[in-house]
Amino acid sequence: MEFIILTGMSGSGKSQAADALEDMGYLCVDNMPVSFLPQFAEIYGKTPNKSKQVVFVIDVRGEIEFSSVISEIEKLKESGHFVRTVFIDCDDNTIISRYKETRRIHPLVPILNVSMSEAIKQERKLLMPIFEYADIVINSSRLSVRELHERVMNELSLKKKRDLIVTLESFGFKYGLVNDADLVFDVRCFPNPYYVESLKNKTGLDKEVSDYVFSDGQADEFLSKLYPLLDFLLPKYVEEGKTHLTLAVGCTGGKHRSVAIAVKLNEHLSDKYKTVLIHRDHLK
Repeated sequence: MEFIILTGMSGSGKSQAADALEDMGYLCVDNMPVSFLPQFAEIYGKTPNKSKQVVFVIDVRGEIEFSSVISEIEKLKESGHFVRTVFIDCDDNTIISRYKETRRIHPLVPILNVSMSEAIKQERKLLMPIFEYADIVINSSRLSVRELHERVMNELSLKKKRDLIVTLESFGFKYGLVNDADLVFDVRCFPNPYYVESLKNKTGLDKEVSDYVFSDGQADEFLSKLYPLLDFLLPKYVEEGKTHLTLAVGCTGGKHRSVAIAVKLNEHLSDKYKTVLIHRDHLK
């Protein structure tokens, strides 16, 4: 298995770095006692159909003695696992500024009953063994969240994930919008099978219903214009770091037109992206 030990100063951006790795498919475990690491590796490694890439986030919230952390990391390596330790650092003033912006408190302030500056000073002392041991040290002081994500990917020699998961969800306007939709397309302007007695009780998944929706060429023309738009937009979302997009297609009841058109969109996009096709209201 592959393990990444992600540690560093409080307020340095460890959570954001963990998010980047989670988007890459890593399982992220936050502040599990390090004494459990070898046992976790042994048990989890036997679990089928699970990610074999794991990130352990370890910091002063859960550990005080970091020489023991190093000892447990060495045990993982001795067991044959591929382990790398990443330390996210940050200068003191930036850490203080970030805590002020978020109105949160450094974890050592209430524990040691000291000022923010003194808490940061004490944390650096506690983390010095793991800082010196780390394979990779990243200073996030002048990095945006996006830049930190890219730096983590580059330092770990990981190919930046280009996959965008696209959820295509058909729905009926009469039942309300899709709450988490990023893009919504209204297809109520196309031929409605509801008014054809032989098609009324069928859905857009039935060939005869789909054929009817596309019978006059309007829906085909719509898709011929929509495909290039999506082919332009979706790579832009990927470049901005978006990993999931919900594209909703709505008709009146969500049973006929929206279903048939969502199926066509899925056929087009599934060659380039991971897609999830959902028909929210087609059985109502």
